[in-house]
Amino acid sequence: MSYIERGTIAFKKVNLALFAGGFSTFAILWGTQPLLPEISRDFQVSPATSSLVLSSTTIALAVSMLISGSLSEVFGRKPIMTLSLALSSILSILTALSPDFHLLILTRVLQGIVLAGLPAVAMAYLGEEIEPKSLGMAMGLYISGNSIGGMSGRIIAGALTDYINWHAGLIGIGVITLLSSLIFWLLLPRSTNFTPKKFVFTQLIKSLFNHLKKPALICIFIIGFLVSSIFASLYNYIGFELIKPPYNLSQTLVGFIFIVYIVGTFSSTWMGSLSDKHGKGKILYISLFILLMGSCITLNTTMWIKILGIAVFTFGFFASHSIASGWIGKVSTHDKAQASSLYLFFYYSGSSINGTTSGLVYSHFGWNGLVTLIASFSVLAIVAAVCLVSITTKKSKYATRMGLSRNSKCK
Repeated sequence: MSYIERGTIAFKKVNLALFAGGFSTFAILWGTQPLLPEISRDFQVSPATSSLVLSSTTIALAVSMLISGSLSEVFGRKPIMTLSLALSSILSILTALSPDFHLLILTRVLQGIVLAGLPAVAMAYLGEEIEPKSLGMAMGLYISGNSIGGMSGRIIAGALTDYINWHAGLIGIGVITLLSSLIFWLLLPRSTNFTPKKFVFTQLIKSLFNHLKKPALICIFIIGFLVSSIFASLYNYIGFELIKPPYNLSQTLVGFIFIVYIVGTFSSTWMGSLSDKHGKGKILYISLFILLMGSCITLNTTMWIKILGIAVFTFGFFASHSIASGWIGKVSTHDKAQASSLYLFFYYSGSSINGTTSGLVYSHFGWNGLVTLIASFSVLAIVAAVCLVSITTKKSKYATRMGLSRNSKCK
């Protein structure tokens, strides 16, 4: 196999293209998050109901991941990703024209279906094309594109909503992401280490379920489910908290709170590189602990301390997600796109299910109750990480012993 090496022009093109792709995907996906209070007021629905604008998209995305990952094993990586970005950008503009809440949910479901093409395949593309020793860094750069897209989408949508309306916010995101999709198509090199398979439905289903027989992968899937649940729980409802007294922030200022995503851009790349040097397990433990501490800091009612807590939380989240997703390529030995799509299925299922159910906790128990839920999920994620490290360490020791045994027999 011929891998793309760090420092080459091809390496820079891959990273820039996937940065643009991640930017588009997450600007579209999360751009509606700061608009939830406005949508709630416009359509006269509760905060928990308004969160369906996000949850409906992420659950459609989660299910579609399984299909997109499998289709890319047949039709190739780049075609599936390019089509996904173009269609989702067009749908973003159509979503802005929704005249009622039900149609808004329907178009967001369609958006979730077509959005699945990039995240389901991008991790597999990197795992196949990038040299193993630089994969952590490349995955971190891709995740940083996600964070910049999520941040920019929220800020653009929030500002346009404040000065015009939420419809204009979504149209603005659609236009910007169309341009990013063009950059992705022009820059991304074609796959060289990918061999397409014949479309045999039973084989695709069998290989998909084979991944669920690996304990290490199951641990990674659980971590993805939990960290995504934590992320959606905090970010879905922080806007509701900050527009209320004693803060009384405007939509524009709430949108700018998401500038702390820059912290996530840094942490995903930096912590991903550290995991290459010092081991994924150790850095994952640290990242999850930072995530837990950040959520607890937001309990403070002082504005600047609460924002500091959100920044610390964001640092830990993106680092955790980057390391866990990068671990997929190391653990899975075949059909890597399917393994990545399964991880993302659990990841987005977490944000879909708990992004809405945590709204009920917030409605009944306030911010303190929500943070208690987040802290509980964080502890469970740490337990899953301990199990993951234990399993992979035992496998590594076993493989070493078997290798020594074979060598001694050969001698």
